[in-house]
Formats: sequence, structure tokens, C-alpha cells
Amino acid sequence: MTSETIISIFLGVGLAASAGFRVFLPLFALSLASHFGVWELNEHWQWIGSMFAVITLGIATVIELLAYFIPWVDNVLDSASLPLAGIAGTAVMVSTIANLDPVVTWSLAIIAGGGTATAIKGASAAGRLTSTVSTGGLTNPLISAIESGTAMVVTTASIFAPILAMILVIVILAFIFYIYRKLRPKLKDH
Repeated sequence: MTSETIISIFLGVGLAASAGFRVFLPLFALSLASHFGVWELNEHWQWIGSMFAVITLGIATVIELLAYFIPWVDNVLDSASLPLAGIAGTAVMVSTIANLDPVVTWSLAIIAGGGTATAIKGASAAGRLTSTVSTGGLTNPLISAIESGTAMVVTTASIFAPILAMILVIVILAFIFYIYRKLRPKLKDH
């Protein structure tokens, strides 16, 4: 495996993790990166760098970012975006992985990309639902701001420093696992 392949996998995993927080943001960033020649995508995914894709994904990103600041609407978005996050995570992995056999590419994309995005989306949706139930949604905008900020940081790191992005993803997943382990005994008691 070449260093280019490894870096492309780190890019994909980082963007997939971001898709777990916001579905359209990493796709928009990848679209911009492709459009401006920062990253070259696989030949079947070069359309994502078109001006039409940049504009469409940009509008979708702004709408998604703003909608998450509306309590209760954010919970509806979480329900709808859980499967979309897995699809987006898979898509960004497939579009970025370089120099691998298609079977390996798709396997990595589904497991690492879709799995990472779905795990993060599931955890963030559960956190938001807990916030909605316990505070009536009053803290949801704060949670949305933290998620959006995290998505922006991980997305930016993915595009410009994929190794740093991979480290951030590991930290995020470790934090989710830590929280899950802390809550698990409490969940069994109920």
C-alpha cells in the first residue's frame, strides 16, 4: 500500500466522521476541494467537483447547519440523517480512496466510512434526544454548535491534514466509547 493510498484512506475516514455530525458539510468540502484541485477524486466521482455540485451541496450545507439550531427540528433531522450519514460516509470513502482494488475500496468504504459515520451519528442523536427530554430542547442549540464546530474542524483537517484528522477521529470514537461504557451499567439497571 502506498503512502498516497494511506493518506486517501485517512481523508475518507475523517470526512466520514464529519458526516456523522453533519451529512452535507464533508460532501460540500470535498466538492470544493475537488473543484479547486486540492484533491483529485476517483474518475467516477469527479462530478462532485462540478460547479453545480458545489452550489447544490453548499445550499444543502447551509440549510442543514441552520436547521440543527431549531429544537425538535434537530431531532427530526437526526432520525432522517442516521441512514444518510452512513451513505455519505460510504460515499466520501469510495470517492477518495486511491489505488486499491474496487472490492477492497467498497469494503473499506462500507465498514470504515459508513460505520464511522453511523456510530457518530447514533451517539450524537442519542445525546440530543437526552438533551431534549431533560431540558425541553433548551440546550440543543449548544449541542448543535459543538457538533457543527467539530464537523468543521474534522472536515478541514481531513482536507488539509489527513493524518491529524485520523487522530481526531480516534479521539472522538474513544470519547463515544468512554461515555457508552460509563452509561452502560446505568442502562442495565433500568
